Amino acid sequence: MTSIPHDTPGEPDPLRALGLERLRRRTSMKWRTYPEDVLPVWVAEMDVPLAEPVVRAVTDALALGDTGYPAGTAYAEALAAFAAERWNWDGVAPERTAIVPDVMLGVVEMLRLVTGPGDPVIVNPPVYPPFFQFVTHMDRRVVEAPLGAGLRLDPGILEETFREATAHGGRAAYLLCSPHNPTGTVHTAAELGTVAGLAERYGVRVVADEIHAPLVTPGVPFVPYLSVPGAERGLSLMSASKGWNLAGLKAALALAGPAAADLARLPEEVSHGPSHVGVIAHTAALRDATGWLDALLAGLRANRALLTGLLADRLPGIRAHAAEATFLAWLDCRALGLGDDPARVFLDRGRVALSSGLPFGTGGRGHARLNLATSPEILTEAVRRMAAALD
Repeated sequence: MTSIPHDTPGEPDPLRALGLERLRRRTSMKWRTYPEDVLPVWVAEMDVPLAEPVVRAVTDALALGDTGYPAGTAYAEALAAFAAERWNWDGVAPERTAIVPDVMLGVVEMLRLVTGPGDPVIVNPPVYPPFFQFVTHMDRRVVEAPLGAGLRLDPGILEETFREATAHGGRAAYLLCSPHNPTGTVHTAAELGTVAGLAERYGVRVVADEIHAPLVTPGVPFVPYLSVPGAERGLSLMSASKGWNLAGLKAALALAGPAAADLARLPEEVSHGPSHVGVIAHTAALRDATGWLDALLAGLRANRALLTGLLADRLPGIRAHAAEATFLAWLDCRALGLGDDPARVFLDRGRVALSSGLPFGTGGRGHARLNLATSPEILTEAVRRMAAALD
């Protein structure tokens, strides 16, 4: 799987477009959860204006009164073209896709198709907290297969966990986070090939959450799970949500491998959950706003370098994992002696909100997650406040 070079012709960095005063006018979770004296760099919302093609598509739909129920395959076709151009992958077949409300609700529906109540669902902590919450709520059993050295997938741990999960002949699923949240790790073709081989050997169905796929650093190849030999029975969830900041415009796509017939059993009412306007927005993002995405990726690369320098200067006791994707930074704060939940200390003493590492499961203690998708000025102020919390 080769990586396609990205350009940013004429597109300004969207991370530099909005000041703090304007951002505080927002009414979403990121900006309304904490008091105004707290600087929020936690939940995965980006401090960016929407890409103009997305604004135009949504505005046109509203002007037309096109606010009914979603229909058609335009979203899948846009994703297919994006995957072919960005990842050199022609495996998105619209007839093997289904529109779902969002990635996590799509994950739930895919797990319902391939497991039953009480069945194990394997995850790789530290990992996105809703993996634990949603799986437990749907009466499945979370089984941890922690990341190994370098915060990468560990084949030995995976095999042992797969073997134990299927030892009594029951069904099991593996909920793969790719790219990985919170570490920003991009799984290689070899690693994913190992996953596919183990899944087939032990009869484990793989459901891949690939929501951060558009946010891979230029030059680093993203490998869709369904592109890997042996993954033909896999299922994947993709969306433009994270790449273009569209979480409030609900829509995602479930993709099935060529040997996975599961989507035919998807309840018809699932298709009623996505927003038609959301589908329009996501389609426009994938089809017409790739230049905006490239400018964002350049800005994120600059912010990651800025964070590295700021930490070295102000907080040398924090080690930031070297991420290759997402707009998140996984911070190892254990050397600071702040206990299991350093995010709580930074909030209470520094008035800066990060995501606590504890809900990410095994490996989360002493860690915090920081959202890099903001202006350099806000990022600099966040680190200043974190350092002040230690004074």
